[in-house]
Amino acid sequence: MTEVIKFKIFDLWDISEIEIKDVGLRTSINLEPRLIVKSHGRNVVKYGQTKVNIVERLMNKLALCGHRNKKHRLEVGHATGKYSKNMNIVIDAFKIIEKRTGQNPVEVLVRAIEAVAPRDEVTVVEYGGARYPQAVDVSPIRRINLSLRNIVHAASDRSFGKKKKLSQGLAEEIILAYEGNGESSSLKKKNESEKQADAAR
Repeated sequence: MTEVIKFKIFDLWDISEIEIKDVGLRTSINLEPRLIVKSHGRNVVKYGQTKVNIVERLMNKLALCGHRNKKHRLEVGHATGKYSKNMNIVIDAFKIIEKRTGQNPVEVLVRAIEAVAPRDEVTVVEYGGARYPQAVDVSPIRRINLSLRNIVHAASDRSFGKKKKLSQGLAEEIILAYEGNGESSSLKKKNESEKQADAAR
């Protein structure tokens, strides 16, 4: 009988036992155990993002943490296009989370994503030459993308122009979102999105 080897992510954290509680996100959050999470960015096929580990998706978002829609905030060199540099920021943030909460940081990240993933948002529908706001449900993949983007933007804002490192800002934001703290910027954005959607029904 062969024994199945359980990989710890970066040989630090075991993610095989993590359970996704939000039923709507189960098919879209990838927690496949791997020693090194690196897919070379090959996720251009349909639903390709669901094959990329959630830690790597966070790291990919981190490379664009200063960008806001068409406005581009000046990057300060913390996050670049380098895999090793960005992943070191994520690993440092995870170590801070583990120290503060005493829990598996990947599980804390998953709980934070579940907490800040918006269920509704507003789109614009054109009808008879007039444009109306219309509330729509958000797909699971977009829910995760929005939550990761909001977490990374909040982390960037916490460290931009301050002595705080980006890894510290990222750890703080993930912990606040995990705890459901009202000070979490990503949680505020989720609540704002759902309120706008309720008003547009």
